[in-house]
Amino acid sequence: MTIARVESRVHRSAFSYGAGPATQGGNLRLRSMDTLLVRVETADGLVGFGEGFGFTLVETTRDALDRLVAPACLGQDDGDIPALTRLLERRFHNFGRNGPVSFAISAIDIALWDIAAQRAGRPLHALLGQAARPRVAAYASLLRYDDPDAVARNVREAVRRGYRAIKLHEVALEGIRAARAAAPDDIPLMLDINCAWETLDQARDFCRAVAGMNVRWVEEPTWPPEDFRALATLRRDGVVGISAGENLANPHDFARLIEAGAVDVAQPSVTKHGGVSALREVAAMARQAGIAVVPHSPYFGPGLLATLHLLAALPDAEPIEIYFADLEAPPYGEALAVRDGFIDVPAGPGLGLIPAW
Repeated sequence: MTIARVESRVHRSAFSYGAGPATQGGNLRLRSMDTLLVRVETADGLVGFGEGFGFTLVETTRDALDRLVAPACLGQDDGDIPALTRLLERRFHNFGRNGPVSFAISAIDIALWDIAAQRAGRPLHALLGQAARPRVAAYASLLRYDDPDAVARNVREAVRRGYRAIKLHEVALEGIRAARAAAPDDIPLMLDINCAWETLDQARDFCRAVAGMNVRWVEEPTWPPEDFRALATLRRDGVVGISAGENLANPHDFARLIEAGAVDVAQPSVTKHGGVSALREVAAMARQAGIAVVPHSPYFGPGLLATLHLLAALPDAEPIEIYFADLEAPPYGEALAVRDGFIDVPAGPGLGLIPAW
């Protein structure tokens, strides 16, 4: 069947994330939480939804979709989704292989997988693997507060809500120590450094400082994010686990990351790296190499839902990342709410839910 129509819409919601007057801002200076929704309709009337990476550049990704990617999709056969995604990537590679055009292509891929599963009359996870988990554990991905008291307060709130793993975006050791003191010892911490350290020695000193704090991984400790040699060196030190991936461009980059022995945990993003097709490819590579896949998924729309289905399908159970922010109007309402540390996987055909449009 062919693609007949592609539309986009920005879902905008006010939100709070547990920051007081002294910590407003941190590493997220947003006035609202914006989700780029993409609606794809086929000639036989099926409709699927996707999501392209947005946040502060949501309008840029939308512009790339509306002006470049969407027109190129019209009339295309949706039967071989990975082939169509590759075709789009090749056609638009001169616009950059990492950025808004790639994010827009990712949204199309997600929507087409939604349609494919609907056409098969099965939930998406049934097309992606055999595990068929009815629910997936969630970890709380706290935003950056730069204030130890705010960190401790939000860690305690995350534990109260049932989360059994917590990720921080703090760089200062004081905030990390505050989190460790606020959480039970058996709850692991993950530390997303957002490429803060410019030298290997800085990153090595940090990893040694947090050793013994029940840290599962230190995420993207060095700049630039594609310095795989630095990551591999830190990993060989064996002090803490190392993770990376959200700032790479595509599965080709992940192949080089894995070949370099740079990570214990690969973190592809469904809204950045080529949609569900790319996540499947990266997951297969990682499994063959014996490393974990825990996707980057600080989203609230179809990107989160597609990631949930993938994690429900993979042989090895891993948690899904949930931004620790309370939206006034989530795209799916309360359907993807975390309850007792888990999210239920929709059982209906396709993604199983329709976002507010």
